[in-house]
Amino acid sequence: MPCPFHLAIPVDDLAAARHFYGVLMGCREGRSAAHWIDFDFFGHQLVTHLADLGTKHGAHNAVDGDDVPVPHFGIVLDMGQWRDLAARLREADVDFLIAPRIRFAGEVGEQGTLFVRDPAGNALEFKGFVDVEGQLFRR
Repeated sequence: MPCPFHLAIPVDDLAAARHFYGVLMGCREGRSAAHWIDFDFFGHQLVTHLADLGTKHGAHNAVDGDDVPVPHFGIVLDMGQWRDLAARLREADVDFLIAPRIRFAGEVGEQGTLFVRDPAGNALEFKGFVDVEGQLFRR
């Protein structure tokens, strides 16, 4: 089994983070305290820390015709999981930074992608591959 990552991100509203990650994304809540919450983010540890965010939005880079926000983080799913998540977000009328689409269609690295921001402004990318292990790092 791959090693799970640990990522701590700033948020300005723990209740909004709890709803976004716990309810909308379906992440099980782990430990928490007055100023932070742990989430099981698809088998990885995501910690939301209450903080003064100041400027929320950074730079962007062009990737296959999309204006991709930097920094961002996310998770790689199999294509079925990715489609299910995209449908759940559409049904919840979430504002997409980059709407669900297939990137690099017909090429090595073909993938589903979508970008959203959490309530604190953190950019998240969710990728979907038909064969995650065989495609993720293929050149």
